[in-house]
Amino acid sequence: MLRAFSHTNGRCAFHHAKCWHHRKSVLAIRREDVNAWERRAPLAPKHVKELTQMGYKVLVQPSNRRAIHEKDYIKAGGIIQEDISEASLIVGVKRPPEDKLIPKKNYAFFSHTIKAQEANMPLLDEILRQEIRLFDYEKMVDHKGMRVVAFGKWAGVAGMINILHGLGLRFLALGHHTPFMHIGMAHNYRNSSQAVQAVRDAGYEISLGLMPKSVGPLTFVFTGTGNVSKIAPYTTCLINGIYWEQHTPRLLSRQDAQKLLVPVRSAAGATEGCPELPHKLLAICDISADTGGSIEFMTECTTIDSPFCMYDADQHIIHDSVEGSGILMCSIDNLPAQLPIEATEYFGDMLFPYIEEMLLSEGSEPLESQNYSSIVRDAVIASNGSLTAKYEYIQKLRESREYAQSLKMGNKKRVLLLGSGYVSGPVLEYLTRDSNVDITVASVMKEQLEQLMKKYSNVTSVHIDVIKHEEKLSSLVKKHDLVISLLPYSAHPLVAKKCIDNKVNLVTASYLTPAMKELQESVEAAGITVISEMGLDPGLDHMLAMECIDKAKEVGATVVSYTSFCGGLPAPEHSDNPLRYKFSWSPQGVLLNTVQSATYLKNGEIINIPAGGALLDSVTPMDFFPGLNLEGFPNRDSTKYAEPYGIQTAHTLLRGTLRYKGYSKTMGGFVKLGLINPDPYPLLSSTMPPLTWKELMCKLVGIKLPAEYHVLKEAVFSKLEKDKSQLEAVEWLGLLGDEPVPAADSIVGALAKHMEMKLPFGTGERDMIVMRNEIGLRHPSGHLEDKFIDLVVYGDNKGYSAMAKTVGYPTAIAAKMVLDGEIDAKGMVIPLTKNVYGPILERVRAEGIVYSTRSVIKQ
Repeated sequence: MLRAFSHTNGRCAFHHAKCWHHRKSVLAIRREDVNAWERRAPLAPKHVKELTQMGYKVLVQPSNRRAIHEKDYIKAGGIIQEDISEASLIVGVKRPPEDKLIPKKNYAFFSHTIKAQEANMPLLDEILRQEIRLFDYEKMVDHKGMRVVAFGKWAGVAGMINILHGLGLRFLALGHHTPFMHIGMAHNYRNSSQAVQAVRDAGYEISLGLMPKSVGPLTFVFTGTGNVSKIAPYTTCLINGIYWEQHTPRLLSRQDAQKLLVPVRSAAGATEGCPELPHKLLAICDISADTGGSIEFMTECTTIDSPFCMYDADQHIIHDSVEGSGILMCSIDNLPAQLPIEATEYFGDMLFPYIEEMLLSEGSEPLESQNYSSIVRDAVIASNGSLTAKYEYIQKLRESREYAQSLKMGNKKRVLLLGSGYVSGPVLEYLTRDSNVDITVASVMKEQLEQLMKKYSNVTSVHIDVIKHEEKLSSLVKKHDLVISLLPYSAHPLVAKKCIDNKVNLVTASYLTPAMKELQESVEAAGITVISEMGLDPGLDHMLAMECIDKAKEVGATVVSYTSFCGGLPAPEHSDNPLRYKFSWSPQGVLLNTVQSATYLKNGEIINIPAGGALLDSVTPMDFFPGLNLEGFPNRDSTKYAEPYGIQTAHTLLRGTLRYKGYSKTMGGFVKLGLINPDPYPLLSSTMPPLTWKELMCKLVGIKLPAEYHVLKEAVFSKLEKDKSQLEAVEWLGLLGDEPVPAADSIVGALAKHMEMKLPFGTGERDMIVMRNEIGLRHPSGHLEDKFIDLVVYGDNKGYSAMAKTVGYPTAIAAKMVLDGEIDAKGMVIPLTKNVYGPILERVRAEGIVYSTRSVIKQ
């Protein structure tokens, strides 16, 4: 085919020797389907009209999402059609899904591959495999290197409107109503003129003096060239639009942000109702949306749905909010989509002069045979199954990044540990033996965190209440390979949901509760491993049971009974208090266990114990270690383990809790008084005036304040049904005195905090773990055998408690097995299979957790 072209204003206009070719060439505008907000198109109806008048056929894929209506394209001569396979050139704004690509075609869109962006490498691989010729708008540049096809103007317009809206929200969070509150997000306006009018209205209000004086003057800085660090200390809002190349200085680093967030000196005129700003720099609008680019700490883009986040420079955490400490960030990567009609027309005007030369070539033809202008030729990323010479560096970038990642993944695995309490010590001690494991500990207990940081070098800490800051929790989870949750069991569903969202594995020591089971399908769909019941009870009790049961089945025996009792106790010499108990794990969990319901199987009959304290009436003396004077009561639903244990043949199935004799009676007194109540109790909120225990007890027993001590004591004694030992326990704990009740969400939460202070293990005091499994077997010969499995572990005087060791080490070992790929099952996992319990039981022996087994044969 013959072609001649002339240059006009530096652009190439093509004239064709054979007009019939116009009829054969077909252009298609594809439907945008990657992002719900993508309502733009690369060409507007006016451009389609001009192409059809030139004799080209233009197909437009139907889309109700596109901001410009289909009837306007039809009016311009376009054909609305789903099948676009006859087109030689397919144009879009954003990338198409890999499965929608058509082989050996010309495609033009923003590919976001020129920096070897990891997320788009599968797309590039598919383009190469299907021998597609890819024109990337981003690389259509003139001789000065300036882009000639871009939405840039409208990114700036939308970004500026958005950040003004964000400033209104941020100011409000800091205690200031400002005229910025009346500016909406850019997409809330029909066009830019309406948005500009809203900005003018805000300016008018500012001119009337309606900005709070205590915020001081606001300074907006727009980056171009030069060093922003010199003016950053005076900046209120930074609008960043620069293009950043690797190996060049950054505009702002994390250290810069920390310096800029130093609190300002308090002004004399500031008051509680008219506060001053915490620091000068409030907001950054990164229009470049270049993650990890010129602004080092902008590591992920925001979205039109969630346009703002806060960057906390001290903790190096991003959370989705406009509240709290830090810098408000807006870094939407598809800003022009908020003003789609104007953006489409503007972009189409810039693209149109180059459409014809892209259209008049076949993707299957060799690139060398195409007579492209330099602007178009230099924008060809791939052609005929290969990267073009100019972009071969992409493969090298990929290889170097993949190599670095392989080294990083091979050498460093990232674990997030939630909670810094009793059990965290052995978990950290075990995992930090491997220098290739980096651990972040997140906890609300600042002093505990500080102690852990002094002890472990490859551990970092984050002081945070993850239950109250879900956005921060999600941000933390995202940065790690595995999460270990040592939080109360009620928090695990929240943690699990964040792990599902971010496809991160999870290990907990707590029960697989109904709330966790509801997430089974989501866990499987995410392709992650969630391990529960990996502590002592539940945990080691399962493993010891299954080891015995599996061995019995190997010789053809059947299980006829199974009982398991376990308890964490103070060593006998340290049990000198009315409760005969001290706390080595979650106090609230210990208290709530006493009011749970329970179900078990005894001699073929199912026994149900209702919740609310009836459990404490089902106490049985335990004489297998007579010198310890133990008692036991059922724990939760024992019958549910018949199927997973594979012991449906058992006529007795009971799992229970061990305590020293007298514990249950004392706890029964607390139940009578309403102290084991998990319901919300607003009067104990930290925002309310503090209550004393005396005042709270008066409310619970129904006597008016103020009340004399003896009057309250008599009322409590009556409520306890005249039980002296229960009254002694109440007095011993100071629950009738003037000590303040700890702030908590519930009464049982307050009691747990109080008991943690009253009943800790003192210096040099030891705790003890006692577990007894009794498994009755019937052999094929007909004779019976009773298996007794005993586990007794003492805490170390100057080391870890027995509870910490027996919960922490199994949890840590399981976590390491997941990290190393030894446990690779996806979905919900509990330790009932040999490939899981076998290695763990072997490895806990090395940590001093040793059990004994004996048998009694019956004829």
